[in-house]
Amino acid sequence: MSFRERFAGLPTATKLLLILTAAILPIGIALTWVGEAGIRQANVALRGRADDQSKAAAQAIESLIARNALALRIAANGALGSGAGAACDRTQRALSIAPAIAQSFELETLDGKALCVAGTVGDTGSLPLVAPGNIRVRIAPGQDAVAIRVGTATGMATAVVPLAEIRTAALDAPGDVLSLVLHDDTRELRVFGPPPGPDLRLRLSERQIGSGTLFARVGAADKRITTGDRLLLLLPVLMWIAAALVTWLLVSRLLIRPLKRLERSVRSYQPGQGPLELPQKLGPAMEIRQLREAFARAMTRVDASEQEMTGALEGQRKLVREVHHRVKNNLQVVASLLNIHGRGAESLDARAAYAGISRRVGALSIVHRNHFAEMEENRGIALRPLLAELAAELRAGAPDSARGLVIDLEIDTVYTTQDAAVAVAFLVTEIVEFAMLNCPAEPIEISLRRTSDLTARLTISSEVLVPEEEDETGKVQFERIVGGLAKQLRSNLERKLGRYSVELPVFPPI
Repeated sequence: MSFRERFAGLPTATKLLLILTAAILPIGIALTWVGEAGIRQANVALRGRADDQSKAAAQAIESLIARNALALRIAANGALGSGAGAACDRTQRALSIAPAIAQSFELETLDGKALCVAGTVGDTGSLPLVAPGNIRVRIAPGQDAVAIRVGTATGMATAVVPLAEIRTAALDAPGDVLSLVLHDDTRELRVFGPPPGPDLRLRLSERQIGSGTLFARVGAADKRITTGDRLLLLLPVLMWIAAALVTWLLVSRLLIRPLKRLERSVRSYQPGQGPLELPQKLGPAMEIRQLREAFARAMTRVDASEQEMTGALEGQRKLVREVHHRVKNNLQVVASLLNIHGRGAESLDARAAYAGISRRVGALSIVHRNHFAEMEENRGIALRPLLAELAAELRAGAPDSARGLVIDLEIDTVYTTQDAAVAVAFLVTEIVEFAMLNCPAEPIEISLRRTSDLTARLTISSEVLVPEEEDETGKVQFERIVGGLAKQLRSNLERKLGRYSVELPVFPPI
């Protein structure tokens, strides 16, 4: 079966669904692919932006620490170079003129011994020693601050940058950083965040501060394309689904279902059982309602035409019945006249001639009666009752010399046409008459057997049937007559000693 034939055999709703799929779905898939590519690019851009914001916050803190370390080293180096006495005062005066620099510091010797302290520095004993010119940054022990230790030519200086300044520097950086945690190898300082919220998503990144001893764990908002955004990008596919569903529902409810109800009503209608009753509720489709009215008008006209044809057919049947009745009566009248004239004939030859003609008219009358009996069933003429009645008529009309004529019948139930039945009746009549006139004491056997779906073989057996004796004038004429009747059956008459047979056409069995 070809694709066109398969497609034509599909329901209408399925056809529309396939057409919409072929028209809209490729566009939806292409737009979805483009949208998905855009989503991936947007997510990459958002991740890059979050990384940039984290880097900016870490660089702000690193700049703050570097500025404090530089100012502390310059001030401490100058103060310690003038001698240990009043070094803290000299350092503090130097730091006070620098903007946004921590004012809490401690000056130490190279081995970590404290020389003087300004402000609150806390325990600095756990901080590592640094060589001249080096810088070490650690989380201040016991404080929410960052400790910066720098090495000078004659000692060390340690400053503390409070948490507030670190938080301000991070928040002043460009971007939207939500959390920041500073940590070294031993301690951790939470600068701010993250804000509360169950749906908050952070993108964390580690940033190195200073010489690598301090790290910043920065959390920026992890913004991505949400499911809602993806659904918006999938609108073409959703439109295809919606269009397919709406089309299927509309076609099924407004078109297919009313048409099926209309079809069931028309299919269940039987002519002659009353008017065609069509469903009144067929949906809002005006065309289907018009189709229902057109069906009703058409069926009304068909019913009226059928009633008219039925009346005409019944009239024809009555006419044919009357014609058959009159033909049958006329044949009976002819047969009666022949019998009357035969009985009034003076010579035996004349009586025999009248009797022969009467037998042939009787055979034709029997065929006519059987044809009329089977005409209304249109099955043809049944040969079994025809041959039985014909045999009875032949025995009844036999001459006195053949009153004891015996005719044995072995006949299958087969049906044939009127023309074949006439030829069979005349053929049987000719052969039986020849047999009973030439050898009345010999029995006659008539056999009719079906040989195929469309043929049957008629066989008539009697010892008087001798095809070799053709010297007599009567026998020659008899052979010519039965041969001609066999040709009417479109078959050749098979002549064997004591038996004549012929094939004739019949209707196939039911």
